[in-house]
Amino acid sequence: MTGAVVPFVRIQAQDFDVAAEIARLTQGRADIGAVVTFSGLCRDEAGSLSALELEHYPGMAEAEIARIATEAIERWPLQGLTAIHRHGKIAPGENIVLVVAASAHRHAAFEAANFLMDYLKSRAPFWKKEHRIDGSEGGWVDANEADAKAAQRWKPLE
Repeated sequence: MTGAVVPFVRIQAQDFDVAAEIARLTQGRADIGAVVTFSGLCRDEAGSLSALELEHYPGMAEAEIARIATEAIERWPLQGLTAIHRHGKIAPGENIVLVVAASAHRHAAFEAANFLMDYLKSRAPFWKKEHRIDGSEGGWVDANEADAKAAQRWKPLE
């Protein structure tokens, strides 16, 4: 591949196909020896959740995710990096987020995927609201302290 690796970032309402996204990133690429994927699904919260509604600022969210994905490319020798995040109402069991990291070797792919997911879970500009099966609206979901703590392990680039 010639030139610098550019992350592929999409924020969309519609579902995504994990296998198709892996194929898009790897097709015709003999330099890729490892592909690490993470797909996050909506949980049903012990049967109480009918949907999780995700909101974002269009343009700003894509730019922020692209910024952190570019940082991942600067940190590790990657051949490709994809981040797809959904918005709108998402039912339990449906896809919310996908990260695909491709590299010559597994270590870089694992680390980059982990780094990007830690950012998406702790600092990406999305707001989540719960909708309950009983028809009531749950509150806005606060950031998870464990996710924020996990993201602290990544030292800033100097």
